[in-house]
Amino acid sequence: MEKVATNRTLQFAEAAERLHGIVNRTPLQLNANLSRKYQCNVYLKREDLQIVRSYKLRGAYNMMSSLPKEQLQRGVVCASAGNHAQGFAYSCKKLGVKGVVFMPIITPMQKVNQTKMFGEDNIEIKLVGDTYDDCAVAAKHFNEENGMTFIPPFDDHRIIEGQGTVAMEILADKPGIDYIFVPVGGGGLSAGVGSYFKIFSPKTKIIGLEPEGAPSMSEALKAGRPVCLDNIDRFVDGAAVKKVGDLTFSICKDVLDDMRLVPEGKICTTILKLYNEDAIVVEPAGALSIAVLDDF
Repeated sequence: MEKVATNRTLQFAEAAERLHGIVNRTPLQLNANLSRKYQCNVYLKREDLQIVRSYKLRGAYNMMSSLPKEQLQRGVVCASAGNHAQGFAYSCKKLGVKGVVFMPIITPMQKVNQTKMFGEDNIEIKLVGDTYDDCAVAAKHFNEENGMTFIPPFDDHRIIEGQGTVAMEILADKPGIDYIFVPVGGGGLSAGVGSYFKIFSPKTKIIGLEPEGAPSMSEALKAGRPVCLDNIDRFVDGAAVKKVGDLTFSICKDVLDDMRLVPEGKICTTILKLYNEDAIVVEPAGALSIAVLDDF
């Protein structure tokens, strides 16, 4: 056990070193309204204030910056309709490498334009297929044909370690946390945060959260392996995947103390309350951690 902990710690520390000066060290803020409502201290980790407005930059940059120089110079590819694409694009710009982003044809132009803005001249965007799954297949085929490197959104240890630096910052700012509520999509954030907390704050209960319409990790835990869901509700787009990663599942099954499903309607209400009461603009996946608090 000691050897595993030492290796995992070293990998997180290396990720934090790579990300130093690249990502914002986002604040861990005590929220007065939520603390008063739930009669406890409720802190929000404000990754919505990150450079690309989500934690996804951490994993993308950590993986890309760890690639051998000659491999990186051949270019990188990703498939995403949202936050991963923007983190990937910004990483391409910072590293000065060519990147190709595959996005579904139905991707809102606002997201396409945001991705272009973060990547500038370093990226090319290809709109392919009607779903993420369609464009992911096209991206991997393009990647193989051109000898580039595919940067996955969650299922790689370097992605997980990058996302895990969120936990490093949380514990540095506030040791002794009783519960941490983590949104779960493909499992990269929950695997990284959960692993770090299990080493350095083992008494903290780690609760994974999914929207009711996309329970991919919950179903995987029931089955004992990742399963592909036939249909999912894509409203909570940052946490709506049909199948979690093999690697992220293997970690999450050991580090998550519980999984909870949150109704989409409750998520909508939470988004509105955060805006009206705290002037915080949050995407649906970011609202999961607050929407579930009534259950505790």
